[in-house]
Amino acid sequence: MSISTGVTRVLVLADAPVLRRGLVGMVDETAGLQVVGAPGEPRRALVLAESARPDAVVVELGSGRSATLTAVRDLRRRFPRTAVVAVATSEDPAVVNEALAAGVRGYLLMNTSATLLGWAVLAARAGRTVVDPQIRRLQPGTAAPVARELTPEVPLTRRESDVLDELVQGQSNRRIGENLFISEDTVKSHVKAILRKLGARDRAHAVSMVLSARNGCTCGSHDLTATSVEV
Repeated sequence: MSISTGVTRVLVLADAPVLRRGLVGMVDETAGLQVVGAPGEPRRALVLAESARPDAVVVELGSGRSATLTAVRDLRRRFPRTAVVAVATSEDPAVVNEALAAGVRGYLLMNTSATLLGWAVLAARAGRTVVDPQIRRLQPGTAAPVARELTPEVPLTRRESDVLDELVQGQSNRRIGENLFISEDTVKSHVKAILRKLGARDRAHAVSMVLSARNGCTCGSHDLTATSVEV
């Protein structure tokens, strides 16, 4: 398999063939990412990692979570620079924390988008931790954070707020236009206005600001600005 210079090599580990094919498709449709292997069991993943030397591994965390996390620990121990992103079924904060403790640097739910998965992979490679915005993760002994929304000095219009919500879900300009029944050029205009009003560098930075606000966090743990995405 030929890999272009600058492409992030990704190994996909998932037990169910249908899910495995789905994850492979999501990774391969993301610019800059390319699948270099798709084993169906953890032991095979370790063997393939030896030969393929992936930059990142996307793992399924479902019914075989224990065995998969054991493989993640082995992968991180043998290849410490390999980033691991999990696509999981559980929203339980204890499960999220267990995965992060094992070395996972991205934790997304099964209904994630290809765009958000791509962001998470690139952010994990940059040393950042991304937790699905649908999950409210608590640290032991802390109270639940109060959900907040960004309040820019110049308020967003209703349509700009709609577009921002779509951005947080990882949607592309074309898909946002389809969902909101507006043209792609109009979407681009709204995105530019949103970035200006929020003071964001790019759309990924805007998303990270929203996620940090909604999770009551200013620590930057949801910073997705390692990626380069369309405006």
